[in-house]
Amino acid sequence: MYKLFISLVGILLISLPAFSQHEHHRPGKDTTKPGKQADKDTAMQKMHEQHGMDMQPEAPMSHAFSLNLPMNRNGSGTGWLPDASPMYGYMIHAKKWMYMVHGNIFIRYNKQDIADKGVRGDESWDAPNWVMMMGQRRVGKNGLFHFSGMFSLDAAIAGKSGYPLLFQTGETYKGQPLVDRQHPHDLFSELSVSYAYAFSKKVDVFIYIGYPGEPALGSVAFMHRPSALPDPDAPISHHWNDATHITFGVATLGVRYDKFKLEASSFTGREPDEDRYNFDKVRFDSRSVRLSYNPSTNWALQVSHGFVKSPEVLHPDEDIYRTTASAVTTYPLGNSRFINATAIWALNKVKEKDGENAALAELAYTTRKIALFSRYEWIQKSTEELNLDESIYGKEGRFPVNALTIGFNYNVLEVKKTILAVGGHLIWFHPDQTLADLYGKNPLSLEVYLRIYPGLMRMNMKM
Repeated sequence: MYKLFISLVGILLISLPAFSQHEHHRPGKDTTKPGKQADKDTAMQKMHEQHGMDMQPEAPMSHAFSLNLPMNRNGSGTGWLPDASPMYGYMIHAKKWMYMVHGNIFIRYNKQDIADKGVRGDESWDAPNWVMMMGQRRVGKNGLFHFSGMFSLDAAIAGKSGYPLLFQTGETYKGQPLVDRQHPHDLFSELSVSYAYAFSKKVDVFIYIGYPGEPALGSVAFMHRPSALPDPDAPISHHWNDATHITFGVATLGVRYDKFKLEASSFTGREPDEDRYNFDKVRFDSRSVRLSYNPSTNWALQVSHGFVKSPEVLHPDEDIYRTTASAVTTYPLGNSRFINATAIWALNKVKEKDGENAALAELAYTTRKIALFSRYEWIQKSTEELNLDESIYGKEGRFPVNALTIGFNYNVLEVKKTILAVGGHLIWFHPDQTLADLYGKNPLSLEVYLRIYPGLMRMNMKM
């Protein structure tokens, strides 16, 4: 375990800074008025020429699916973030290509139920992690080609059963449901390509294909939301909102008109199997539709609905109808300070059964040195989800769970745009008291960790 930690840290500290040598230059605070846009663009061009960067139009610094949207709007899959969102990563320019690298690793001690009030808490040393690489280039005057690859060593470090997290459910290990544990992400978490065509500054169409990839269902996945970046944990409502972010077989067609975007996806409903290093069977048996709306640079809104065919291998006859709505907001405060927030509601419904609701609210305040963050969740977990004894808790039981996270990160070292931070958080759980014999009345979890991640990229925006 410790050898894996050391190896992973070494790879990140040695290889990632190499990318930062080509990173987009960081200008100072942008106070340019709209009327001086041309002068500012000329100054930016000269600045990049001085640093040996090719700013020809063949290497677009744009959104992944539109030549007419800012890069900051990139979320996960084809999802939108606010245009004012901070970006953490490294940028590399070639003559016709633009590449980016993102990532996050938490080397962590994790103890759920620190007072041992119940019988379901566990503890571990682990390291939730992911690295994403992407590239894009212009195709002709109006076309844009993009590819993405996302990778994780979760299974190699935490094991195929994942890491402890009270009330988390979803997927399996050794033929048993994973309960009170977050499953590890697959080594290949995304391998996708896309092509977008701009009919005008207001109208784009695109096609996105992933194996694996992310369909147009739910909000931007948790590890890519600015409000969740400092937190190593997946939300306990993960399988209500964004669990389809690793789907083995996705095809999405989308059209943007000005501030609106409409998408439809066909995808594989079955969640990844417990072999985290293989490629699962493509089924294309599920479908979804999503409407996104960014009313201003500070907001990204979406509503989506999907039919997910047989997501759980242990319940092959159960199909899920999933509905989600979310709002993501970002407010730059100047001097590299941001307020990022997210609100999500989601519903999972099996035909002829009552639906199970989930609600989430996240808030993060970040500066050059610190990140203060919190997450509140309310979610309905069923007897089946929590793998409870039906003779005691009832076959159709619904148990509300409240969870409040409060945490911090503090940056202690920066080496060539790669940051080492120390951090930790507490999670206070308040489950339905029917579950007190298993979890205790109000269990409390503690996590402390080192975080390694890329520095803030200062794009053409006020910081």
